[in-house]
Amino acid sequence: MQRISEVVLLVAGFALGLCACHTVKVNKHKPWIETSYHGVITENMDIVQLDPPLVALDKDAPVPYAGEICAFKIHGLEAPFEAVVLNGTSGEGQLRAKGLVDCELQKEYTFIIQAHDCGAGPGGTGGKKSHKAVVHIQVNDVNEFSPVFREVQYHTAVTEGKIYDSILQVEATDQDCSSQYSQICNYQITTTNTPFAIDRNGNIRNTEKLSFEKQQQYEVLVTAFDCGQKRSTESVPVHIDVKPVCKPGWQGWDKRVDYEPGTGSKQLFPKMNLETCGGLLSSVRTTVELQTSHIGKGCDRETYSEKSLQKLCGASSGSTDLLPAPSTSTNWTASLVTDSERDSDLIFRFDGRQAAKIPDQVVPQNLTDQFTVATWMKHGPNPGLRAEKETLLCNSDKTEMNRHHYSLYVHNCRLVFLLRRDFIQVDTFRPAEFHWKLDQICDKEWHYYVINVEFPVVTLYVDGVTYDPYLVTDDWPIHPSQIDVQLTVGACWQVELYLVNILELSPLCVGGEVTKPRFTQYFRGSLSGLTIRPGKIESQKVISCLQACKEGLDINSLESLGKGIKFHFNPAQSILVMEGEDLENMNAALRKVSYINSRQFPTPGIRHLHISTSVQCFGEDTCIFIPDIDAVVMVLQPSEPRITIAGVDRLTRPAADLRGPAGLTLFQDLHIISTVTKGDTEPPLVCEEIIHNLDYCDILVLGEELRPEQESLQLQRSTLLGKHLDATNSTSGMSIYGVDSMSNYEQVIRQVYYHNWHPAQTPDRKFRLTCSELNGRYTSNEFTLEISVLHKSEAGEHVNHMVAPSQYMQVVPHLAMVHRAPSAATVVIVICIAALVVVVVLGIYRIHLTHQQEGRNSDTTKERELDWDDSALNITVNPMEVRGRGD
Repeated sequence: MQRISEVVLLVAGFALGLCACHTVKVNKHKPWIETSYHGVITENMDIVQLDPPLVALDKDAPVPYAGEICAFKIHGLEAPFEAVVLNGTSGEGQLRAKGLVDCELQKEYTFIIQAHDCGAGPGGTGGKKSHKAVVHIQVNDVNEFSPVFREVQYHTAVTEGKIYDSILQVEATDQDCSSQYSQICNYQITTTNTPFAIDRNGNIRNTEKLSFEKQQQYEVLVTAFDCGQKRSTESVPVHIDVKPVCKPGWQGWDKRVDYEPGTGSKQLFPKMNLETCGGLLSSVRTTVELQTSHIGKGCDRETYSEKSLQKLCGASSGSTDLLPAPSTSTNWTASLVTDSERDSDLIFRFDGRQAAKIPDQVVPQNLTDQFTVATWMKHGPNPGLRAEKETLLCNSDKTEMNRHHYSLYVHNCRLVFLLRRDFIQVDTFRPAEFHWKLDQICDKEWHYYVINVEFPVVTLYVDGVTYDPYLVTDDWPIHPSQIDVQLTVGACWQVELYLVNILELSPLCVGGEVTKPRFTQYFRGSLSGLTIRPGKIESQKVISCLQACKEGLDINSLESLGKGIKFHFNPAQSILVMEGEDLENMNAALRKVSYINSRQFPTPGIRHLHISTSVQCFGEDTCIFIPDIDAVVMVLQPSEPRITIAGVDRLTRPAADLRGPAGLTLFQDLHIISTVTKGDTEPPLVCEEIIHNLDYCDILVLGEELRPEQESLQLQRSTLLGKHLDATNSTSGMSIYGVDSMSNYEQVIRQVYYHNWHPAQTPDRKFRLTCSELNGRYTSNEFTLEISVLHKSEAGEHVNHMVAPSQYMQVVPHLAMVHRAPSAATVVIVICIAALVVVVVLGIYRIHLTHQQEGRNSDTTKERELDWDDSALNITVNPMEVRGRGD
């Protein structure tokens, strides 16, 4: 009996052991859920619609508990959501709001969710949890709010007998969060039988001419509708007063003001005064606008190249010009449409069909957390195309994935800069899209845009004024790949997939699909000076200098303005706003408004002036309307400079000077001067010298190009230090460029050397020198220099080598010391040497007589030769100098 009990206990223990072992190993797997979920919930509702649905799977199923899902847990205490298990066996769950969600308080939510299984038993011990998944929920708006007008009532006055495009504008707002329900889509006048109409933007206009005698005041009620067709709860009253015809306005002004270049500032309205027709004004506000959109890039700027301006303004070096002038080395802009009719930098016009691919060797490869993108842009709204992206600059994958690494584009008259950073360490959301909403983007005027990137901060400068983005969107970083990228201007480069017949073989055909790279998202507008500067950002001072306008409005004697006068200039000084309460002080202030152009050679032609005035009256029922004024400033033709290059135009040099290590200085006596003529009589009364800058000088090889294997033009780089100059060299000549003074150009050009290692094989050379100011607007004379090589002097040098006694006087004692006892052979050698010396002496005497005879015959010729030409001849026949040079 005891034996049986022991066996039973042993079997029971073994069974318990197996059960315990089985319990430990039964929950082997973690639950599995998707890595990310996107949900939508309508505000004031509690159920979230998830895509994909919330389902957790466990490979331990159908084992009870271990294969069942007991909970979904949300990480993030601020998220007002909870996850519940609908079916533990199937793993179905549901995401619900803990309370009412409000789109007006928060539009989106992002949090983490995990699934937990039931463990190994009823108690949930030994349970496992899934990986963390990201849940992104968007709250859909409900049209809860009605439009509300900003003002309780509106009031304006009009003059009888006129049709107005807009009398005044009413505006309503809506507190809903979505664009559909928060935007006002329509306004409506509810008062019947009124001579007024209103448009979608709230602008009220009269549909017929009003008469003061017929009716002096109108009151109309206006209601507003949001885009969900919800109507405002209350209509707003609009009071419109009709004023009798009067002739108030500015008097004593000229429609044309002539401006002579170089005269500083000139008063525009020296006798101007405002006629009020007896009306008592409480305040006057006048805006003077100088309209120069037809001049250069919006005003009379210097017409130097962008690279030269960057040097003048002290910009950091290392910028890459993505829109250079077309040439053999910069041929990617050759197919673009250029606008060369303006007196300005090269302008590229994009009409939605042109774009350029930047060569890989040109693209900056070291963009770090700091870099600058700058460009001039002129852009306007394109009817019917507002929803399309218009790409200025795009860096995208060449093939396969179509990822945009960084780009600059316009979308719905908003400027957007995209910057997708590469994955480095942390795979988290990062700032990726920066949006700016500015009127300048679509006003069809030139503006200077600079984007300074100090990741994650991106700052936009427009005409020197700072703008922060109104919207920054985060995105995931780009994971590394082996796909090459393509930088483009005017469109974006991307690859599209097309389905084809699998039997149609193609090198790019994979699984019935073929890739076709092409341009897309074309830009429509004008660009100029598009640059990228990696590694550095541009300073406010440099940005202001680069976009600075040379002409604008000015006020003579700010100190003399009355204390009650307020004035304000826009950054370009093309718009002046003046405001005051005293009419006489305002008259005196407007008389001090002047036009100024600081360019030495301004662009001639007209500049339109527009003066608008608004007044406020003490008695609102008798307030007057001041008509606008349109006038012109006529900038007269400046006195054109005459740039003259002078110096020695012919050099005659021995071949040794060309072969020497220093080479031959070509323009040692060069002088560059500029003069203008004063007076309109024939001949001119005065011709005076002036000082101005140059922007390039070209040395052109006339005839056959230089042969690199035997001749070259050279310039030491140290000569350019401390100057705003640079130089390029080729077999056809040398170009020295940059905005700098004439004296600095003289110093550099005087250091240009010509080398020729085999002058006997080269004919006489001719070089032509020309200089320019303002990109060829003013050019110098064509100065030609001719180089003649004296080949006979080389033969003279060989003769003098042979007859030089200092060399042969060293030979005789050396030979005599070879044998101490003279032999017959030695005596013969000595006699031969002596005879040779006699012959050489006679030859020297003959040569001397010949030189004397040639000297008598060439006296007149010597009078025409330059002194330093003779000294060069004397130097070359010196045997010590020739030997010192290695000839």
